[in-house]
Parts: sequence; structure tokens; C-alpha cells
Amino acid sequence: MTKFVTLQDLYRETALFRRRVLVVAAGVLLLALVLLARLFFLQVLQFDYHSTLSERNRIRLEPLPPNRGLIRDAKGRLLAENRPTHSLNIIKEQVKDPARTLRILNSLLPLSADEQQQILNIKRAGGRPFQPIAVHFNLNEVEIARLAVNRYRLPEVVVQADLVRYYPYPELTAHVVGYVGRINEKDQLTIDQARYAGTNHLGKLGLERFYETQLHGEVGYQKVETNARGRELRILEQTDPIPGEELTLYFDLDIQRVAMQAMAGRRGAVVAIELATGGVKAMVSSPSFDGNPFVTGIDGASYRALNESEDRPLFNRVLKGQYPPGSTLKPFVGLAGLHYQKTTWRQVISDPGFYQLEGSSHKYRDWKKGGHGSVDLKKAMAQSCDIFFYRLAHDLEIDRYHDFLQQFGFGLPTQIDIGGERLGVLPSREWKRKKLNQPWYPGETLVVGIGQGYMLATPMQLAVAVAQLAKKGELIQPRLLQSMTQLAQHRELPDLPGLAAANQEPLDEDAASLSTKKLDSPAEISAPVRSPVALRDPEDWVRMFDAMHEVVHGAGGTAKRIAKDIGYQMAGKTGTSQVIAIKQDEKYDAKKLAEIHRDHALFVGFAPVENPQIAVVVLVENGGHGGATAAPIAREVLDAYLLQDYSVSPIEPESLH
Repeated sequence: MTKFVTLQDLYRETALFRRRVLVVAAGVLLLALVLLARLFFLQVLQFDYHSTLSERNRIRLEPLPPNRGLIRDAKGRLLAENRPTHSLNIIKEQVKDPARTLRILNSLLPLSADEQQQILNIKRAGGRPFQPIAVHFNLNEVEIARLAVNRYRLPEVVVQADLVRYYPYPELTAHVVGYVGRINEKDQLTIDQARYAGTNHLGKLGLERFYETQLHGEVGYQKVETNARGRELRILEQTDPIPGEELTLYFDLDIQRVAMQAMAGRRGAVVAIELATGGVKAMVSSPSFDGNPFVTGIDGASYRALNESEDRPLFNRVLKGQYPPGSTLKPFVGLAGLHYQKTTWRQVISDPGFYQLEGSSHKYRDWKKGGHGSVDLKKAMAQSCDIFFYRLAHDLEIDRYHDFLQQFGFGLPTQIDIGGERLGVLPSREWKRKKLNQPWYPGETLVVGIGQGYMLATPMQLAVAVAQLAKKGELIQPRLLQSMTQLAQHRELPDLPGLAAANQEPLDEDAASLSTKKLDSPAEISAPVRSPVALRDPEDWVRMFDAMHEVVHGAGGTAKRIAKDIGYQMAGKTGTSQVIAIKQDEKYDAKKLAEIHRDHALFVGFAPVENPQIAVVVLVENGGHGGATAAPIAREVLDAYLLQDYSVSPIEPESLH
């Protein structure tokens, strides 16, 4: 059998091998070129980006919150200070299981229901990345020790030393100073995130809110070197924060305490304004409340108790309470009648105890049964004769009445530097047509003429009007702030190249310097949008002072009981405003009415008459007669300011009737 042998084709195999080598070489070269291109892209074109990421893995930028500015009264006493405390904070990025974190923390210290819910929702919390979020405040030494021992179980938990706002005189200052509260989700939408980095609180009410920009200060920053686990190793660089500005007020704690004690827990308001400066020396809304629990988060039960109380302690009666001013409006109505020549100081009317419009059977009655007999303007003021002012208001007509009283600020904002005030109501034909789509009736002018009906004013409005009267028509701007310390010159934070403002994204042009916004200038207090009151006869100011002097010092004055042993001469006017209407054939009997339906008691005044220095307004809700209830409180406040007498004389029981 023949055997064939296949001959090897060396030339063909060599050519095939060469082609394969070339393909492999080309592939290797192509891959090498791709790697080189990628290396060039990463090392050259994206050098800044990756160096930033690398630096961020080693260095973290942390905010340093500023100390909040202090608030002092006119004599330098602290009304709002910062006290050191320790708080429990959580870094949300390091939380793996919120339920586990809560379970461990619950075994170590007591947490409220709100705090527990906050921990469960920690992953959805706003704020800057890796910024500790405060959950629980005022840790004691035992709680701090427990957390330290269990640090290995809770790497996401940080105990920080903080300064927390504290109000030494909470009941006296709650409605003036206000309070700060935690920054919530709603606040996060409006605040400057960079400026409030590391800050847990901001002003929620009162001066704390109005002067938030000045009190907050400017945030600082520090560069911190960390290890791979994010644990801080050392501080590389630091820019100190600038503390907030310190406010000094016209407000006097001694006078405020006297006014509060004189109110004796009654519902109402007291305002005292220094005429030379417009400074508010006292501003009482009674009853008051303690603002300290709001700082760290008041519990639901306590808040509901305050919010649902019949006495409404959270309601600022000075700025938001709108009340009929009653007979305290009569000095202004009297001046309007003189200015428009609808009455004179010599004009005498007969007061039979009621007044009737022509063609009407309805009787508008005087508070004194049988009337006051023959009455001129001075006697009408001293004895608060309603009939005289019914006649005068009718002669003035409502629109002239409206225009004159508006010059004293009724129906307008006082623009006091605290915010949140209401405007009251200064009625007119146009107002009623727009508000109620109804015409104005003559009988409505009569009741508005004695401060009833549609007429409403806040105690602050009434105080500003009385102060302007005491200054013979000169404008007065009420204010709480007396002075403010100036911050050091604004400085830009140093450039921190390669770091992100939020510690998350690489820097861009807008975030290059990590500087915060410059503080606004101190809040401007706008001038009133009205002109000084110029009477037709300037001597009518002095004559009105004399008539109001008779209210206190005259034998028939409605506030004569407070003149006993007084050390100065006072001008004033009592007032009683109805809460519910009384039928014409019925007689008002406070004993038969529930307390909340009884008349409000008012008193307005200023002293000394010969050189007025201070104006005061007192309103006691459901207090009855102004001369019996409100006037003695005003006397205590004036004694405190003029005589530095800070004792409070009790109101005699019989004077309450």
C-alpha cells in the first residue's frame, strides 16, 4: 500500500503568522493609544476635577456658627443671653438604619415623640451634607457619659457643645423680645443656606425675629483633615465667625415689672412711651408666657395648653388686640370739633341723659342716668359726658372725623420695630362701602364719636396717638431699639481652592470663595406717613391738657381717686368700652354677665402736665370702669418712671366696682 506524505508550505504559514502578528500588534497599539488618551484626559484635562475629589477625601470644610447677639434693657440688664449646653447631633449620611439608631438612643436617654420622629425621618432632613443635625438639647453629664461609652455602636451620633438662647425674665419679656426656635423644613426654603450653615435656630417672634439679620452674625469655617472613615484628625485652617450685634433697648425692666405686677394677672395691655425719644419703656401683654421651652422645641401638650387657653397668653394684645377705645377717644374728638369750629370752650349744652337724632325715636343714652345738666367741653371731658360728644360727632360728620383722627395715627401702622401689628379700624363712608357694601347712617357717627361701633384701635396705636397729643401734634415714632453695637468690618472668607461649598460638588465660579452674604444694615424705621397736627388755634392744646388734668385732679373727675398723694400733675382720660350691646330698655349690670361679656376698662394719660415726659395707655379686658381698674395701673407706671418708685400699691377691693 502506497503512503502519501503532505509537504509543509512554509511560505504560506509564514505569511499567515505575520498577518496575525500585525493584527495583534495593531490591537495592542490601539489599546495602548486608548489608555494613553484616557490617561491624558484624566491626568491633564480633568486634573482639577480629580484633585478636588482627592482633596475632599482627605479634607472637610466645616462651618463655625457665630454667637448670637445679646439683648439688653435700658439699664444694661440681659434680656436674651446664650448659655452653654451639650446637644445630641446626628450626621444623616452616616446613618444606615434610622430605626436601629432610635432603638439604641431610646435605651440611653429620654426622647420626646417629636425627637423620635425626627430621628426616623433623618434621611430626608435638609441642610448641608455631613452637617450634624441637632436632635436633643440640654444633655446632662450622665447622658453625655452614656453616649460616650456607646460611641462604637453609634458612629453617626455626635455630642456637641453649643450656646443655646436663654431668657432670664421670660414672663416679663416674651411679647417684646420674643424667642428663637429650631430651623424647620419651611425655614430651609427661605434662609441663606451658606449663612446659616451650622446654625440650628433663628428668630421666630418679637425682636428676635425683627432684628434676625443683625443678631445672627456671620458664619466662619475651618478646614479639617480626616481619615478614610471621616474621623477628624486635625484642623488645618480656620476663619473665625463674627458674632451678632448686641441690642440695647429703651425698654426698662423695672417699669415693665411694675406694670405686670399692677395688672395682677388680668387680661389686658399696658404701653408706656417716652416722649423725648419715642422709646417704649414698657409693653405688657397680660397674661404672658415662658419663651424658653420654644428654643429647644416645646412639647405638643404644653403648646396645646398655651394655644387653647381662654386667656390666650400667646396673643400679643399690644400689637394685635383691636378694641373699641371708648371714651379715651374724646380728647381727639374734642380737638376735631375745635379745629373745624363745631364747638368752643365756652359753648354749653343741656344734658338730659340722652340724645335723639331729628326724626328718630331712638335714644342714645349717657352713662350717667339723668345726665350731667349744663355741660361745656371741659366738664364733658372731666366727667366723660357722652351726650356732648354725640352732638359734636354728629356736627362733625364721619368723613371729617375720619380725616382728623387719621392725623394721630388711627387706622395706620405705627411702624414700631417689632412687626406683626394690626391696623385697627378708622371708619368712614368709603370704608363701609368697600368693607360691607352698605351706606353710612347718622346714628353710626354718634357711637363712633364716643369710641364705640366700628371704631377699633390697638393699645400701641392709642399710645402713639396720646403721645402725639402730649407733644402738641408733633409726630412720634415708637421704637424699642435704642442702640446697636457695630460689627467689625465685614470680611470675605479666604479662598479655599479645590473645596466645594457644599462639600459635595466641585467648585464653580459662584462658589469659589465660600463667603457668606454681607449683613444688611440695621433695620430702618420709616417715618410715619402723615404730617404733624396743626390746630386752627394752637392754644387749644394747652386748654385740652387742662381739661384732661381735671379728669385726674378735678373734684368731679372720673379718675380722681388716683390723685391721692400723687407727686406730680397728670393729664388723663378714662374709658369704658362695651363688649356686648345692651338693649335700650335694659340696664348694664356686670354682676349678671359672664366675665368675658363685661366692659373693657381703659385709661390714657401723660405727665407731668406742664412738661410732658411720658405717655401711658392701660387696657384691662372685662375690667369694668376705666377710673376704677385701669387708672390705678397707669398711676403705678408713671410713679415708676417719674419717681423711680418700683413698689406696687394694691388696688382696693371697693375701687373695682
